[in-house]
Amino acid sequence: MPANGPGRYFEVEEYYLREPQMVRLCQKFADILLKLYCYDDLAVSGYDDEWLDNPSPEVLVQWVMDRKPLHVLLKTADAMIVVRGDDLYMSLYGADEETLRLVGILAAAEGLFVWKTMD
Repeated sequence: MPANGPGRYFEVEEYYLREPQMVRLCQKFADILLKLYCYDDLAVSGYDDEWLDNPSPEVLVQWVMDRKPLHVLLKTADAMIVVRGDDLYMSLYGADEETLRLVGILAAAEGLFVWKTMD
């Protein structure tokens, strides 16, 4: 946000955290994860702190739509995606350039973007 911006960030954030906007965003997150699933094996944790290898697409989508915190390990890429139900973003950790590029393409296909922090 620009330093001299009009200060509506929290008002807009509150709008997107309500339904149906949040449901649409969760579906986009689920769609990105499903597409990544086509490229790599996944291990998912978030329910009872147990890891489930390669959950069915239906289970993965339901977990995202339930808005529970999830940790999704992209096994071959050795990267992790964290999804929290009360955030308007997913966090990607440990991604190499190829994985970052792929996630960027998939995010763009859903009308989203990848923002890389400064190291």
